[in-house]
Amino acid sequence: MYNSDSNSAWKEKVYIETTEHIITGYVYMPKIGKKQRLLSEILNASKQFIAVKECTLEYKNNLSKPIESHDFMEVNRSSILIMRPLNE
Repeated sequence: MYNSDSNSAWKEKVYIETTEHIITGYVYMPKIGKKQRLLSEILNASKQFIAVKECTLEYKNNLSKPIESHDFMEVNRSSILIMRPLNE
């Protein structure tokens, strides 16, 4: 589901999985172009890192570690195995 957090950006809640982590949080894009292409535009951008806000970080290989909460983190695109929208 697409939401507008302000007049200048779309936000999308996402699930991101890497080999070591599961991350859930929000990605943002400027309100330019079609909002249906938000995730593909983020993944196909020339930037190496994706900014994720209001997120949680879960360790897949060490379940005894608590789930962390962060206001902001950057995820290297090359480490992403799966990225999909989450329904709210």
